[in-house]
Amino acid sequence: MNSSAACSPAMRLTDAAARVVARLGEGAADVGELADDELLELLADTTEARKALELIVAGASAEVSRRSSRELGYKGLAQRKGLRTGTALVQQITGLGRTDVTRAVDAGNELAPAVVEPVIDVESAVATQAPPVEEWLGTLRGALASGRVTQAQFQAIRAGLGEPPVERYPELAPDFLPRAWGRAVQVLLEEAAVLPVEDLRSQARIVRDRLDPVGVTLRFEERFAARSFRTWTDQDGRRHGHILFDDEAGAWVDALLQASLRPRRGPRFVGADAVAKTRAADADERTNEQLQYDTIMAVMRTGANADPQQAFGDRQPGVRIVVEASAVAGGDERGEMQVTGVGHIEDGGQALPGGVIEARLCDSGVIAVMWGPDGRPLDVGRELRLFTRKQRIAIAARDGGCMWPSCGAPISQCEYHHIDHWWEDHGRTDVDVGIALCRNCHLRLHNQRWRITRTRDPITDADTYWLHPPPDPATGEIGAPVELRSKSPRRFEAA
Repeated sequence: MNSSAACSPAMRLTDAAARVVARLGEGAADVGELADDELLELLADTTEARKALELIVAGASAEVSRRSSRELGYKGLAQRKGLRTGTALVQQITGLGRTDVTRAVDAGNELAPAVVEPVIDVESAVATQAPPVEEWLGTLRGALASGRVTQAQFQAIRAGLGEPPVERYPELAPDFLPRAWGRAVQVLLEEAAVLPVEDLRSQARIVRDRLDPVGVTLRFEERFAARSFRTWTDQDGRRHGHILFDDEAGAWVDALLQASLRPRRGPRFVGADAVAKTRAADADERTNEQLQYDTIMAVMRTGANADPQQAFGDRQPGVRIVVEASAVAGGDERGEMQVTGVGHIEDGGQALPGGVIEARLCDSGVIAVMWGPDGRPLDVGRELRLFTRKQRIAIAARDGGCMWPSCGAPISQCEYHHIDHWWEDHGRTDVDVGIALCRNCHLRLHNQRWRITRTRDPITDADTYWLHPPPDPATGEIGAPVELRSKSPRRFEAA
């Protein structure tokens, strides 16, 4: 592997395991007896040990796979042990599922790729070597080898980003996209510490789409061509259905279901009368799945003649697409406008190709959000207590979702918090003092006395937001503030 002996997985495993033993003691103390900080430190140590162990398993699995290759026939390791493939042999020994073994083999191959023998071109008598590893990929592999990310996180970034499609853009310098990939890897590695693997994979796809607008169209058309709906009846007479959505229709259905589930998205009740309040709120005994089913059936039955107020109240379901002005060319000339970049669905940030955006511009409204040279939307001062609709759109485009570090709630579930409280601090209703927070995180901030502050760089005028924890109730100590990072696709550069 590419790590030094001092930082090898075996050494890291030994060190982490020793810390685990020291925390639990020789008597293997029950984790329930540990204090809060000790419990979290134990979890961190065991995670470090697991990361190192995963690397060892990955390297061994990849080597078993190489020694069991089809080219070796019956001389292969798996065949000699009575199994058909190296994957089956690893499964038998480890008890892992096929998906886990495949991930381990892929990770092992990334860290220790098979040696490629030089090929000599007889006509030119020049030996050709295997291509060097690009810097962005070396950085990503190094993060896996050092234990900075797990195998699952590595695969999420690797699969989400794919390879820089240099051949699609011959007009660009050959190193432009690889360098952009490298900058994206750095951002994703930083966010891997707080994002779930599923969100990390989604963000990797988003940055890929921002750098590859041609690929967005190709992938959209591929998924559109694969759209399908089929039904069947099982042996008990129950009707089933399976839908494979295209990107635009899937976003519309998501918005529709978000609207139907919105009353259930808030936090549960606490306090002495929590049981009574919860029972009152849960008078509707349907599960979320049943509620979604009833919503879809109601929409299908009533169709275009339905009264939307009956189903969704005062906020109608819809899909809002964020398009930067730099993605539109020829907008000032009649008949010459063309969308050359990509747009992003406000909820989640998934990319849509220019053709879809042009079609929506024909039949949908457009709301322009003006940004100053420092990259901040315009303000309205203190005349209004609540943020205006246009300001909320601007904050949504800037934040991209709930800004709480560990929260992945989409912008449709968010409220808008004054970091300078409007009543207590006489704060202004300006975009740069507003933060998107989902209802759960918003109430947590107020009830537990967290607070958010903003600093502005004197040179670039760029704003940075910080989340300050409340004093620890046991010790009174105040932890270090955490930088809040935007979830918006705009944080990634665009082609």
